[in-house]
Amino acid sequence: MNRDYENFISLIKGKTGIDLSLYKEAQMKRRLTSLFQKKGYESFQEFYEQLNKDHTLLEEFLDRMTINVTEFYRNRSRWDVLENKIFPRLLAENQSLKIWSSASSTGEEPYTISMVLSRFVPLRQISILATDIDDRALEGAKRGIYAERSLAEIPSDKKKKYFVKDGSVYKISDEIKKTVNFKRFNLLSDHFGTGYHLIVCRNVLIYFTEEAKSILYHKFSQALAPGGVLFVGSTEQIFNCQQYGLEAEDTFFYKKISNT
Repeated sequence: MNRDYENFISLIKGKTGIDLSLYKEAQMKRRLTSLFQKKGYESFQEFYEQLNKDHTLLEEFLDRMTINVTEFYRNRSRWDVLENKIFPRLLAENQSLKIWSSASSTGEEPYTISMVLSRFVPLRQISILATDIDDRALEGAKRGIYAERSLAEIPSDKKKKYFVKDGSVYKISDEIKKTVNFKRFNLLSDHFGTGYHLIVCRNVLIYFTEEAKSILYHKFSQALAPGGVLFVGSTEQIFNCQQYGLEAEDTFFYKKISNT
């Protein structure tokens, strides 16, 4: 790690609380170098000095760091498993479900959870915590307005029931919006809650170092209620999940089996 980037990491941690050393260095460095060169800066130090003065540039930096690429029902077959296997078991064992979408980006994921769960539970009884580190993504999620490409995988009945087309975009219904509570949250530093029956963390951990991933798997496991499930992304299979008190319930679904 060169001195310029090392110093940048330290300054960013002091300013934002985000520890870039827990992200894979080559990926993060490449992504941020591309951003500051495009803006006409020649070093991380020069880039930081401008970030410190320009809030708009700081928000763009946070956007680039987090990469908000998502869609409703992403990897549709996994949502079918949630609907047909995971939720039926969880609902048979619990009167109500405590659910956390832990890297919710622009809202497609938590709103998808709500739509899937609505098959079993009235919307007025659904409450999902959705968190992300990116304020702009959270604001977009609260607005609930999406381009058509984000809806490509949604079942036609859900699309018809919960969306209204407005010109070239789609607005999600207020009744779905009300089921989700959005909040800013840093997975690497903020305190996790407990007693969750479902935690969804998809397509985020691939950006973290192995050490950071191990810490997060332990924290997710501790946050789950016994029998609760961690649902991860399609490139994030957990090897040796037993060391975290988890067992595979299905591909990319891990069930809490013990306290860790």
